[in-house]
Amino acid sequence: MPTVFTHAILAGAVAVALAERSVRPRLVAAAALVSALPDADVIGFRFGVNYGDFLGHRGFCHSPFFGLVLAFVCMPWLVRGHGLFSRKWWGGWALLAVLSLSHGFLDALTDGGLGIALLAPFDNSRYFLPWRPIPVAPIGVLAGLGPWGLDVIFWEVKHLWLPVLAVLAAVAFLRRARARHAPR
Repeated sequence: MPTVFTHAILAGAVAVALAERSVRPRLVAAAALVSALPDADVIGFRFGVNYGDFLGHRGFCHSPFFGLVLAFVCMPWLVRGHGLFSRKWWGGWALLAVLSLSHGFLDALTDGGLGIALLAPFDNSRYFLPWRPIPVAPIGVLAGLGPWGLDVIFWEVKHLWLPVLAVLAAVAFLRRARARHAPR
């Protein structure tokens, strides 16, 4: 998996780039939550859940089905004051759903693990994508701070965080330029 930091940073960056100023803080928080939360499935290890089980790591919680439901659950907090299933509601849900789905697909691009249960809850088979350029991160805080974990973080900073930050900087520049030249 990419680190939980990378999932949250990439989703938060997309939210910053797309959100209206009035909802940006809540949307960034919700985006980071829905994109990072699937990795909470590692808690199952403490309770005897095996990696390859339905509720194991990269199982049901990494599936698109879970992501769609998670986005739905976050919506009342995100679009307060707007009608249930309004245009704003559906727009926010679609964005959170895509950002939640990004978790499983990013993990399917990694070079380790058992794969992702992309079809759960209907099928627990695990899948990877054909192209797997992202180094898999170790599981656990201590392992994540060890040499392997730090190597993965440095790889992610170089190949994922910096390009995303460059795009965010370009978006901010274009927003300022548009605001400066907008009719008053």
